Order: sequence, then structure tokens, then C-alpha cells
Amino acid sequence: MRILLFSGKGGVGKTSISAATGVRLASLGYRTLVMSVDPAHSLADCFDLETALFHGRTSEPLPIQTNLSILEVNIQREIRRHWREISTYITGVLRTSGLNEVEAEEMAILPGMEELSAMMYVNQFRRESRFDVCVLDCAPTAESLRFIAMPTTLDWYMKHIFPMQRGILKAVRPIANRVSPVELPSDSYFANVKELFDRIEGIDELMEDPRTTSVRLVTNAEKMVVRETQRAFVYMSLHGLTVDQVVVNRVLPPEAREGYFSGWHESQQHFLAEISAYFSPIPVTTVPLFPAEVLGLPRIEELSRVLYGGKEDPAAVSRTERPYTFTRTETGHQVHVRLPFAAKGEVGLFKKGDELVVEIGTMRRHIGLPISMASLTPVRARLDGGILIVEMQEGK
Repeated sequence: MRILLFSGKGGVGKTSISAATGVRLASLGYRTLVMSVDPAHSLADCFDLETALFHGRTSEPLPIQTNLSILEVNIQREIRRHWREISTYITGVLRTSGLNEVEAEEMAILPGMEELSAMMYVNQFRRESRFDVCVLDCAPTAESLRFIAMPTTLDWYMKHIFPMQRGILKAVRPIANRVSPVELPSDSYFANVKELFDRIEGIDELMEDPRTTSVRLVTNAEKMVVRETQRAFVYMSLHGLTVDQVVVNRVLPPEAREGYFSGWHESQQHFLAEISAYFSPIPVTTVPLFPAEVLGLPRIEELSRVLYGGKEDPAAVSRTERPYTFTRTETGHQVHVRLPFAAKGEVGLFKKGDELVVEIGTMRRHIGLPISMASLTPVRARLDGGILIVEMQEGK
């Protein structure tokens, strides 16, 4: 099963782009699921489904047309289905603090539950071979980063903390429960945690396989949005995911050069050039601002034609190599940059703020550094088999 993950700053149009991608894939014959991972769902609204404000029809895959279904993760339903032991314990603890039952149930929805539930669905559909492509309409950038980091974090917890924690509580529970104002979690609580982890086991390898999973970053040609997209690109790379497309949404048409929107048009052109330079060689696709809201299947189909030109296959694997990676060594850190056509003497290198800038002839690539490396200084660099290796250390 192919996985396409659409991420970006809130409000850039991820849901519309995800929906248009799903429509295009379905037209090509792929059994397609578009799944919203954002707790503030708007996927059903995008398709203009006649449902209630807080609808439940999309909490299971809902067919929209041939080969196309949508799913919005319903956390209340998922708690009843998968998180019962954990939720019951947390609710009980909260009620001892004076909250009523309804308040306690609401407070028992912990950060990360939606993301884990979405991962369980992805793993389930992959094992069942129910869909050919799963399009993930992700939450804004920060939540998306938590989503992709969670498998690694949970894997570490299950290997290093969980067995010890479960064993210690099993030994002290009978005595502790006699004196503690709050009962310690029962072993069924830990059994529920283990069951949930088993349901997502292997998802990290799936997400890091570029032939299975691709990240598509959706942005607007505005400074704050572009900066967040750059940071998202850095952290997606840091977590081992492959970004194979950047979609710049809501670009003003040439007619906006004059009049009220002339300043916006000029600003967008500046940032379009910056986006192309920063993300090169990753393809950048521009989508114009439509004259009306993209709402309902006919307009989503129109957006799909603009986005993919009636020819492209969104599920095609276009990139299997990460443009750059970060590693830690005994003496410091390294940045590995793929420069397949560069020769020694053609490469310039300097650091600007929290970016590493690589120059080749008239081309320049800005590489945003993660926080742990932002204060480091490049001390030496070398080309090895088409890869530029930059060593970073603390400044003297």
C-alpha cells in the first residue's frame, strides 16, 4: 500500500489538496482512502457532504465514488474500541480530583491518541490490503511532527521503560493501593498499552521506506508559511521521511499585478523564487487561487486537473533518495548533502544564522539545521561519491 502524507501550516489548503489527490488516484483505478488525522476535521466539509455539524458517518471509511472513500478519526469511538482500560483508569483518577464524570472523560483524551489511532488504521489497512493508496490529510506542522516521531518514541519506551514499570508496579501494587489515595493502574492497563503497541508495530519502517511513503508539503507563497515549511522539511528529513513534492497553493493570477492585490502578487513572486531555490531539486508545483471556494466534488475534480494536469500519477515513486541527512559522530555532527554532479573546487559553503548554505556555480541550497546543530560551525567538508560531507563542531 502506498502512503502519501500531506503536511503544512494550518490554513494552507492541505485538505483540498489531499482530496484532489484522492480523486485523481481513484480516477486512475487505485482503491483510495483519504484519511484525516487532524482532530479539527474538515474532510467531509470539503466534499460538501450533507451531514450534521458533528457527524459520525465518516468515523468508518465512507465511499464517496468508485474507488474513493474518506475517513475522519473519531477519538471518542477509538477510545471505546481500543483505549478502554487506559481511559477508564485515567477517568477514575481525574474523578478523585473533583471532576464530574463527563469532564473526566473529556480530560482523559490525552495528546497523541488521534495520531496513534490513525497509525493503527494505516497498519490495519496495509495488512488487510484493503486499499492501494492511503492519503493522509495531516494536522498542522507541529502535530504532524509528533505523528511521525511517535513510533520511534513508543518503540524506545516499550523496550526500555515499559517492562520495568510493569514489573515494579506488579510487585508494589498490593501494598501501595492500601495507603495511596489513588489506586495504581492494574495489569490490564499495561496489557492494553502492549496491545496498542502491537497494532502499530512496524509502522516506523513503513513510514521511512521511500517506495511506500512520500511526504508532500503544502505551503503558500508568504514568508511565515514558507519558513514553517522549511522547518518541516528539515525535521521530516531528520526523522527519515522522504519529501518528494512541494505544493504552493493559492498563487495569485497574472491579472493581480495591477490594482489592490499588486503588492501581494509581487511578494508572492519573490517567495516563489525562494521556494524553488530552497527545495531544489524537489519538484515545486503551483496551484492558482480559485475564484470560488473549493467545495464539493465538481470543484475538487477541477483542482485535481489543475494539480496533476490529467497526466500525472500521484502514486508514482519519484524520489527514493533523501536530499540531505544529519548524523552524529564521535567528534561532532555531520551533514550529508547529495550533489551527484558536483566536482571539487565548484562547491562553496558557509553558515548563515541557523542555515547551512551550499553554493555550486550559480545555484545555492539553504539547509535548515535542527536545533541541536544550529549553534555548530562547519569546520571541514569533502566530496565522497557524489555526497558532500560537512563536519560540524562547537565554535572555538
